[in-house]
Amino acid sequence: MYYYSLEHRSPEVDFRTATVLGQAPDKGLYFPERIPRLAPEFVDALPAHSLPELAAAVLGPLTEGSLPEPILRSIVTDALSFDIPLVPLSEDLHVLELFHGPTLAFKDVGARFMSRCLGYFSGEPVTVLVATSGDTGGAVASGFDGVKGVKVVILYPKGKVSPVQELQLTTCGENVTALEVDGTFDDCQRMVKEAFADRSLTGLTSANSINVARWLPQQVYYWWAYRQWDHAEPPVFVVPSGNFGNICAGLLAFHEGMPASHFLAACNANDTVPRFMQTGTMDPHPAVATLSNAMDVAVPSNFGRILELFERRGMPLGGKVSSLSVGDEATIESIRELYRVYGYVADPHTAVGYDAWKTYRKTHPGAKGILLSTAHPVKFAPTIESALGIQLDLPESVKALYEKPARKVAMGTDFAELKAFLLGAG
Repeated sequence: MYYYSLEHRSPEVDFRTATVLGQAPDKGLYFPERIPRLAPEFVDALPAHSLPELAAAVLGPLTEGSLPEPILRSIVTDALSFDIPLVPLSEDLHVLELFHGPTLAFKDVGARFMSRCLGYFSGEPVTVLVATSGDTGGAVASGFDGVKGVKVVILYPKGKVSPVQELQLTTCGENVTALEVDGTFDDCQRMVKEAFADRSLTGLTSANSINVARWLPQQVYYWWAYRQWDHAEPPVFVVPSGNFGNICAGLLAFHEGMPASHFLAACNANDTVPRFMQTGTMDPHPAVATLSNAMDVAVPSNFGRILELFERRGMPLGGKVSSLSVGDEATIESIRELYRVYGYVADPHTAVGYDAWKTYRKTHPGAKGILLSTAHPVKFAPTIESALGIQLDLPESVKALYEKPARKVAMGTDFAELKAFLLGAG
């Protein structure tokens, strides 16, 4: 399998090279030269497959030529070593819990897969450079902690991640450095992109969902959700969305043959995509801070991949995808409603998805949905405890973070400062 740049000014590369580079030299995102189509017989036989077996079958065509089948099976078995249950809330709505991994967030799936791929591909020393709005950084830090030959540098916006998220960023081993940027996530993402474009900085790769090894494995849990689905009608997937890598992975699974009725991208007040879906114009506004901070993204990097998916198939995007924006007040009310009606404790991102689902159901009363729950509520304990008047129990993995020394480096938003740090750390 080969990958081309969406900017079309760089040569095609194999999966290994796309993973190591992260972003194409022309600053474009890599995209597979063809979308594998999985046979209907595979879909019918899903209940017979374990999670690692399913992952190997789905990812095999996309990593062909770079990961031998036994290596791929070993990687997915090690990376996907935790539960991803589909929990029923009602006859019409199920929650796919993606927070049972080591950092309590959905990004554990992609980060753990990518770290093991880079470990297999390792030759020259490499620096993983990543911007995070909350959960990506913790998943990457955990996934790469102690990996030989790999340094990790994580940029996160000062004061805009939760206390638990910050501990997950700042308490890892010596090969992981957290940079606390006095700005927004978009500032962090801009600096990272400038670093990849600077030819004097070598040996860099990305661990954001712009990297194919982070993006592609996320489709596995969509297939796993459908494996657990017990309705004849395919589900509507409701996806809390910020940088749009998560929903893009689900749409890739759909184009590969996974049944789905619709995809609903649930955004917070950062509503670039909901406005685009209404007007056809991409007009980003400056990012604003919200309770669902991991989605505080003004310019979603992966939306270009979504457009590419549908343009290549000649399909109208609006026929399969819609997007809604949800404010903080509605988020809090949804947290309370989920607890009051179902006894379910949800984090703010999941609550954004639930509110969007309720709006969608008003015009699609017979729809049945799967809501992706992207983070454990304890990562947002102050918000949840204030909204519900309860005390959350800390998982043992979180308790252990408070016993570790935290390390971080303060930084401004000038790229020259990041460049100087990277050259000094090299």
